[in-house]
Amino acid sequence: MDSVTQVLLGASIGVAVMGRRTALWKSVLWGGVAGLLPDLGVLLGHGGPILNMIRHRAETHALLLLTLFAFPMAWGVSRLHRQPQLFGRWWWALMLALVTHPLLDLMTIYGTQVFQPFTDEAYGLGSMFIIDPVYSLPLLAGVVAALRVKTVGRALAINGWALAFSTFYLAWSALAQWGVTQHARQSLQAQGLPSQQLMVTPAPLSTLVWRVVALDGERFHEGIYALMDGGRAIRFEAHERGGALAAQNADHPQLQRLARFTDGFFKVQRNSESLVVTDLRMGQEPDYVFSFDIGPPLMAGQNHPVAEQRSRRMDVGEGLQWLGQRILGRDVPPPGTVRP
Repeated sequence: MDSVTQVLLGASIGVAVMGRRTALWKSVLWGGVAGLLPDLGVLLGHGGPILNMIRHRAETHALLLLTLFAFPMAWGVSRLHRQPQLFGRWWWALMLALVTHPLLDLMTIYGTQVFQPFTDEAYGLGSMFIIDPVYSLPLLAGVVAALRVKTVGRALAINGWALAFSTFYLAWSALAQWGVTQHARQSLQAQGLPSQQLMVTPAPLSTLVWRVVALDGERFHEGIYALMDGGRAIRFEAHERGGALAAQNADHPQLQRLARFTDGFFKVQRNSESLVVTDLRMGQEPDYVFSFDIGPPLMAGQNHPVAEQRSRRMDVGEGLQWLGQRILGRDVPPPGTVRP
């Protein structure tokens, strides 16, 4: 999720755990800091844009390492505020603020390596978009109440209800994703399309519209489904995936990294003499966040050049207008596409 939401989640948890034991502003401050800390790993360079993407949610998002880090952090905070008797309570608050960061990230499709250093496997449920105001705004309301409402009991109650609502919304997103996945499989099978390798993720800012991608060898099929579509079969558009080109360059280290990190949801194209690999999970045809020029096909013994990121994004205004129409169940094509 976005860093602002992570700060709000950490602050809200800090207030909920510390309660009346310390000033609410202290709980907001240190809970927010703990909620932000894992994302500071983005400041580290790993040797190129592909490795930077893959390693972003690695050690700094590991559950074990964050749990251990909570000990010195809690010791420092409790001593700073001259509350050594609250060390245990500060540890709980900061530990939960730290570890809920990667747990929340697990709800997105990006991929989070929560079990480092034992494995670098990246996990992602993909039921939440990285920015969702329905999740974030209640947390903001709870944190503002903790800072502004003078009656402590009322402030704690507002924050608690806000945190509970946001947590319920996460559960709703997973349930909605499951329902759309079942409907997508039915639509694919009715159209004679494969449904074994299937990805279902929400459209930006909402869990009311979902993007479905199914892999089919040389092609992938993309469809959009809104909960207001009322069970209407999903219309899929077929796009070239470059499976043969990927197979010809299967030994390319950069291609191997992306293939593993994306769980196979990528496409390969030739751009002049170079190969361009695109992560199909984040974006929408033809606009994707992570697309990389990895250079020409490698000869035996040749080292690969540093990849260049070539992102392409949908026009925000057109995208929001389309999203609003689809939320209402109106079957309109995404910007930049033409239906026959």
